[in-house]
Amino acid sequence: MSAMNAQEPEQFSENGKVRLLRRRVRPRVSLRNRVHAEKLRQGVYLIPSLFTAGNIMCGFFSILSTFNGNYVQAALFIIFANILDGVDGYAARLTKSTSQFGVELDSLADVVSFGLAPAILVYYWALIPWGNWGWLAACTYVVCGALRLARFNVQARGGAKSHFVGLPIPAAAEMIVSTVLLYYYLGGDGAPNKHITLLLVIYGLALLMVSGFPYFSLKNTDLRKRFPIWTFVLGIFLITLSVEVPQLMFFTSFLLYTLSGPLLWCFTIKRRREKRGEMVGVQP
Repeated sequence: MSAMNAQEPEQFSENGKVRLLRRRVRPRVSLRNRVHAEKLRQGVYLIPSLFTAGNIMCGFFSILSTFNGNYVQAALFIIFANILDGVDGYAARLTKSTSQFGVELDSLADVVSFGLAPAILVYYWALIPWGNWGWLAACTYVVCGALRLARFNVQARGGAKSHFVGLPIPAAAEMIVSTVLLYYYLGGDGAPNKHITLLLVIYGLALLMVSGFPYFSLKNTDLRKRFPIWTFVLGIFLITLSVEVPQLMFFTSFLLYTLSGPLLWCFTIKRRREKRGEMVGVQP
């Protein structure tokens, strides 16, 4: 009762008429933006963000190494960035600290480490003699890589997928890196031979990233289930080859993965045509 009586002087004037209180007008914020703002005020998840920051630093050091002419060192920094890129996602899922902030930060890191850094590396390493065609190829690679990441972020909101659409940008970067390492492993010294093949490879990687070819994804693979015995033997054999000739195995692995998308697409088209032919043959 005392609380109600305390409010009466604010609601009624002395002459008994009602006095309307002015409401403070605030700009309306959607619930979606309001939730995100509240989460950002609470801070960010430390462990995944540190790995992502390390990813960006490796990309930056790779660019500096390229400017200094240390192409092998620049390639190694991109490999370290790829390792940190895989670790930060695993750490986020393990600690249950996934967030939209982490997804966006990871995409920005990938643009630097797997888009800009390998493009600058391949440009200074082999594409400068091509003039406008050289820098245009490197620029096309960066733009297509950014488009690939943007499309992946949009498609990832629809749920987990068993495959990627288009060549992932880390795999495209590792294809460039493996080419550099294999060249020096085979005895190359100084600037490589300026063949048109490498120029076409860069354009090819850019087109594969924005293509609709399906690529296998290992994120949803359950490693706890039982596998045939031949997979264990094959794994031992591949590990032995990786220790003996790491540059050759590195190049071969990413080359097969890069070609797996178009090959899987051709195999799928062939299966569909065979099924259509069987359906036509069954009809009376």
